[in-house]
Parts: sequence; structure tokens; C-alpha cells
Amino acid sequence: MSERTYEVVDLDELDRIPVGEQGLLWRPVRRRLGIEAFGVNAYTAEEAGQEVVEHHDETGSGAGKHQELYIVVRGRATFILDGEEIEAPAGTFVFVRPEARRKAVA
Repeated sequence: MSERTYEVVDLDELDRIPVGEQGLLWRPVRRRLGIEAFGVNAYTAEEAGQEVVEHHDETGSGAGKHQELYIVVRGRATFILDGEEIEAPAGTFVFVRPEARRKAVA
């Protein structure tokens, strides 16, 4: 019997791994689907006001120095990008270059 050539997964089926002390939950999409060509993850919060993207940039020692694309799937998030607040309701894509400081809360 051959192996399936596709996989479908719902956000709620992904592992929930707590990160930090602000309620951030890491949902390792890449690991769950066995993706090897690029990085992809999901982050969720249980309540409004909780962190969904930790404050960081991608330029420091140990950083990946890569671009990041965030997609708000449910609810809404407030992104702080280089000090500017951006409201992002469900359906919003937020593209961030390596040097930008970023953070987001649900």
C-alpha cells in the first residue's frame, strides 16, 4: 500500500507547547507535518492580552536572520513592529524582515 501524498491538519490538532511566562503556546506545524523545505509554526494564546509573538528580531547571535510571515487565523492580534502598533484581525498577513523588532499580543 502506498503512503498518502498529502496531509490535512486543523490548528487544534497540533501539539501545544508553552513558551515563556506570558501564555504563549507554540504549535509546531513543521514537526507535525514533516516539512523539511522551510520553517513554519503556529502560536496561540488562551486569552486576550497574552503574548503570541515574543519580542525579538532576527539579527542577533543565534538568530536565523530570516524573514517571517505571520497570519492571523482566528480572533485578532496587535503587532508592535519597530515600535508601531498594527491591529490585525483574522485574515491579516504580516510580513517582517529580519532587522525589524517584533512582538504581538492576542
